[in-house]
Amino acid sequence: MVSGSALTPPSGPIARLNGGQHRAALHLYLFVVVAHWAEHLVQAYQIWVLGMARPEARGVLGWYYPWLVTSEWLHYGYAILMLVGLFLLRPGFVGRARTWWTVALVIQFWHHVEHLLLLVQVQAGVNFFGAAQPTSVAQLFLARVELHLFYNSVVFLPMVIAMYLHLRPNRAELAGYTCNCVTRSRAGRPATSAA
Repeated sequence: MVSGSALTPPSGPIARLNGGQHRAALHLYLFVVVAHWAEHLVQAYQIWVLGMARPEARGVLGWYYPWLVTSEWLHYGYAILMLVGLFLLRPGFVGRARTWWTVALVIQFWHHVEHLLLLVQVQAGVNFFGAAQPTSVAQLFLARVELHLFYNSVVFLPMVIAMYLHLRPNRAELAGYTCNCVTRSRAGRPATSAA
């Protein structure tokens, strides 16, 4: 029988990730995303509340490891991690939740392109757009700290909506579920599984 047909569910690591491991993978992914958010929020707090100069506002990890904030490899690596996570976890979503997850994926793809532009400039030693420092396209219009808060917001919001809808599917969506994030109640209505 051909794997992935109507009678045989797909197998392999991606299928397992979006099947029995989907809930745990989403929790781990959300932890990484929230930790990254916390770094940006601490950095914003350092600038706007504590009045620190932007180069000195490094977040929590950057306070102890200053090179982290200035490493384009680290920023690009996180952008790739986010993109890969959104891509790999997407098959576990159906219906409305999948639409919102895809919105986050598309926006994160562009965010990744912006970080790639920065990385290329640093590696080549050439700044684009006539700028004095490596600059992304959107950075021409918005300062880097504010831009990262914006990008994190516009990726995170559809992710949260997708996760909310994923845990509250309608009957039609529930029929297409391959993951363990929601179980059926005795009345046949979806109920969030106890994790």
